Amino acid sequence: MSKSFNTFQESGNNLLVVDALNLAFRWKHSGALEFKDDYLKVVASLAKSYKASQVIIAADQGSSSYRKQIYPQYKQNRKDRFEQQTEQEKHEFQMFFEEFTQTLDMLAENYPLLRFPGVEADDIAAYIVSKRHKLAFDHIWLISSDKDWDLLISDKVSRFSYVTRRETTQDNWNEHYEFGVEEYISIKCLTGDTGDNVPGVPGIGPKRAASLVAEYGSCWDIIANIPIMGKKYKYIQDLNNSKNQLELNYQLMDLQTHCVEAIGEHKQPIDELLELYQK
Repeated sequence: MSKSFNTFQESGNNLLVVDALNLAFRWKHSGALEFKDDYLKVVASLAKSYKASQVIIAADQGSSSYRKQIYPQYKQNRKDRFEQQTEQEKHEFQMFFEEFTQTLDMLAENYPLLRFPGVEADDIAAYIVSKRHKLAFDHIWLISSDKDWDLLISDKVSRFSYVTRRETTQDNWNEHYEFGVEEYISIKCLTGDTGDNVPGVPGIGPKRAASLVAEYGSCWDIIANIPIMGKKYKYIQDLNNSKNQLELNYQLMDLQTHCVEAIGEHKQPIDELLELYQK
């Protein structure tokens, strides 16, 4: 983690948290082989746009050890896809990742870089957001196209996607979703996450999940009501057989609740950094 915290010129009182690898895919998708300088310019531009006095770069270093331990199949689908790549595709990804590694080195010369073995950027962002009431920032802006980061949104936390070029905030939430901010984790637990190889309840998509949440409350309330009687729909039968999976899904996907467990022994350097930003 870089110690040069004062190299960024203050321009406001917000915090920018960048999902490092996620943003780098902006250049991978365009086929660019050299993007270090452009990446730094984009971060500086975003910091200016969002009046950020501080920027934190959050980077994955492998997939989550915490999640792999409790669910070995976590992100196995991604590993399988990578192994099925052609030699050319593997070569191109290696070149991209080498450039990304050099980009991280340059970023660390200008901003705090948080990256730890077996810890994902999602959990670093979640841990930072969990401390928001102690931090001397007016607002936290999350820079990622990953909708999982919307689990972190509140009145003081918002997300910008470089893919859609749109912001997701508490105020405009209904423009993006047909359920409330507080209901999002319940919807995800019921529907699962195909991108991370986390199964949901068969036959339950976002609309049925929202209907169940509206009728019974949170996914924890649904778990408490299992078995649900009097309804003979196939998806209800599957729901009644999914209690253990739903409990597991909370552990896998509830970022704010389980971020301390996911970060594990690497919490101290994050705490040391955040102490510099406390009120």
